[in-house]
Amino acid sequence: QVQLQESGPGLVKPSQTLSLTCAVSGGSITTNGYYWSWIRQPPGKGLEWIGYIAYDGISYYSPSLKSRTSISRDTSANQFSLQLTSVTPEDTAVYYCASGTPVACNIYWGQGTQVTVSS
Repeated sequence: QVQLQESGPGLVKPSQTLSLTCAVSGGSITTNGYYWSWIRQPPGKGLEWIGYIAYDGISYYSPSLKSRTSISRDTSANQFSLQLTSVTPEDTAVYYCASGTPVACNIYWGQGTQVTVSS
C-alpha cells in the first residue's frame, strides 16, 4: 500500500515561492507506470490539478500554472517536490500529493497540507 505525506511551510508571503515535499512509502517513485501528482483545493472551491512527475522523471503541468510551477524528485529519498513561484493570496489552498496509474488515476492520496499566502 503506497502512502504519501506532504510537508512544508504553512504560511508563505506574497511574491515568494511555495515549496512542498511529498514523502512516499510502500512503493518506489520509479515504479513503471506510476505518476506522482500535486493537486490543490482553494477554500470553497473544487480540486485543481497542478501537475505530475512520471516514473521516468518527465513532468507535465496544468497550462494555467505552468509558468510558475516546477515538480522535481529525489529518487534516493523516494520523494517528490512542488515549487510554485510568485504566489498570491489566490494560491491559498489545501495542497495534496497523489499517485496512480493511467488506469487507476490518483488512487493514493496524502492527507493534505494547508498553505496560506499572506503578509
